[in-house]
Amino acid sequence: MPQLGFAQTFWDAYDTLERQVKAGVKKAMRKFQELTVAELYADKGLHLESVDNARDPRMRTIRITDFWRGVVLAPDDGSEIFLLVNVVPHDDAYTWAAKRLYTVNTATRAVEVRNVVAIEQLTPPLEQAASQAPARLFAKHSDTVLRDLGIDAGVLRAARAMTDKSQLEAFGGLLPEDQFEVLQFLAEGFTPEDVYRDVVAERRPAESDTDDSLARAIINTRSRITLVTSPDELAEILEKPFAAWRVFLHPSQRRVAYRVSYNGPAQVTGGPGTGKTVVALHRVKHLLSRSPDSRILLTTFTNALAKTLRENLALLLDDESLLARVQVTTVDAYANRVARDASGQTQSPITDADERQIWRRIARKLDLPWSEQFLAQEFRHVVLAQHVKTREDYLRVERHGRGAALRTAQREQIWQAIDQFRAEQRAAGTTTHLQICDSAAELLGTSENHRFDHVVVDEAQDLHPAQWRVLRAAVTPGPDDLFITGDPHQRIYDSRVSLRSVGISVTGRSSRLRINYRSTAEILAWATAVIDGTAVDDLGGDGVDNLAGYRSLLHGRRPASAGFSSAQDEAAAVSERVRDWIGQGVGSTEIAVCARFNLTLDKVHDQLKTDGIPAVRVRDQPAPDVEGVRLASMHAMKGLEFQCVAVVGVNDKAVPFAKEITPAEVDVKQHESDLLKERCLLFVACTRARDALAVSWSGNPSPFLP
Repeated sequence: MPQLGFAQTFWDAYDTLERQVKAGVKKAMRKFQELTVAELYADKGLHLESVDNARDPRMRTIRITDFWRGVVLAPDDGSEIFLLVNVVPHDDAYTWAAKRLYTVNTATRAVEVRNVVAIEQLTPPLEQAASQAPARLFAKHSDTVLRDLGIDAGVLRAARAMTDKSQLEAFGGLLPEDQFEVLQFLAEGFTPEDVYRDVVAERRPAESDTDDSLARAIINTRSRITLVTSPDELAEILEKPFAAWRVFLHPSQRRVAYRVSYNGPAQVTGGPGTGKTVVALHRVKHLLSRSPDSRILLTTFTNALAKTLRENLALLLDDESLLARVQVTTVDAYANRVARDASGQTQSPITDADERQIWRRIARKLDLPWSEQFLAQEFRHVVLAQHVKTREDYLRVERHGRGAALRTAQREQIWQAIDQFRAEQRAAGTTTHLQICDSAAELLGTSENHRFDHVVVDEAQDLHPAQWRVLRAAVTPGPDDLFITGDPHQRIYDSRVSLRSVGISVTGRSSRLRINYRSTAEILAWATAVIDGTAVDDLGGDGVDNLAGYRSLLHGRRPASAGFSSAQDEAAAVSERVRDWIGQGVGSTEIAVCARFNLTLDKVHDQLKTDGIPAVRVRDQPAPDVEGVRLASMHAMKGLEFQCVAVVGVNDKAVPFAKEITPAEVDVKQHESDLLKERCLLFVACTRARDALAVSWSGNPSPFLP
């Protein structure tokens, strides 16, 4: 019976296919598994056909639907392993297949694919241009060194003509995968010894394995090829959403995820869709492989994100013994457990709204000239952020990030309010999440309980200094202690931090991911215009982050934007757009509608229901197979992605939301920070879309809209 393999190029196509085409793929693959090799070549249902003028004579196509073909690499060495490499429209399938050549890398012994026609066409003009250049990109590496790293003659010729990294990136989609990654490493300044260790040796099979056949190479290529052996396994893998992330990392991602070791905390930043979470998950996998006993804390900001991390880590590891060594939870939940176990009492954190009410009462009781918002922010950004414990400390502390200067007498008044706040908490037996973190960090500093060998942090941009002190105390400083991923442009909660001030230095161990694998270039350009060049503090709080070089290699339709005279008219238009998306074959679970307020979502929900379109709330945590358009607040969209997204209610009253903006006359720095937070929230909502984005409003549009 033939064995079936799925190449990464197939997964790239499969995740974007319309539902009926995916159904055709599943039907064809089931039929494929039911046939013998002889029957497969004779069967008229699948129409296994050779490709005329193909550069690789093993190329075949099979029928998926009337208008779609699957491209298959057939064995020519007596084996029975067939590799499904792409699914494309009928006419394009033959053109695509004719240009590709599959080879076995001489160093890694993995299967690679190249667009051999394009490489042959582009290399001569590249050589002509390079003849006038003062330097070449790989001039310091000999042919022998490059060949030892797996660079073959065709790629070597092109590489020798390259003069800068931008040319290498432009060739990226044409070159064989392992060879492209080797060249990327060298271009980034890694030594040949580093490249051999981190790329070649990681993938090269045992030296005793001298079988150079295509079948053996397919088996060796675990990072880019998924082999299935049974109908159940086939059904399971084709049903799993976003399957591609499980089997492939781009070289820029793999370089940071699987680096053998960092000699201290390491940080990975990048815009939405650059794969930071995927890198974090693979880093956990790598750390687990280095020691049979290591324990890892994988943590993030919200319960919803922790749940997603937990589910995806289970898919990646697929091993209960490994999963048992990883604790996946939020920072607040971890700190709560530390404090509870130390005190023997269950902690009772109050909500932000409850905290504001206490500050409001205190401001009135003490007849203070400041609002409850100002007092809450002073407690959060100065007292808790800098671990201020006494009146004397508060009187002399530098109030980093605060724009309203306070005289000594005013600080005395505020400290009196803080004493009153804590007294009310003690009387009621309550606390806040950040106060629990503050206590947990102290407890971890004096006890080995609840500590880990490694801590991996995802969505780090929203963590408060008190939460960072917990994480710093959760692991002993040293090699591979903290691995941090995040994006300052997605900071949607009121948290600012200098990592250095909490004992975390990532100097010399920071990496930036710049390629978006989620959204089209058109969606990306529209969404980044929301930020509008506004300066954004980096994760460490010691500099400025930017989106320079951030790009997508995908292309599609421009986002649609429209205004309406009423919220009801807007809801009706959104419902009609959702119906159009479904009519184009997009599954309802792949469509999301998000808004700043739940009241706006209620109107959309009622309209969808009236129009007979199923819809479910993300906050209800529907299972992936539950039909229905997903409805979510902008905050709840963090960490999610959908094929099509409608962002509704984007008017000047909602984005920015006035109640969330500190008046400039109260604190100008906080005012600017609040406005940026609102911009980032809209940016996050828009970058959840992969293929289609629609933004709408009723009344006056938000001033943040491009």
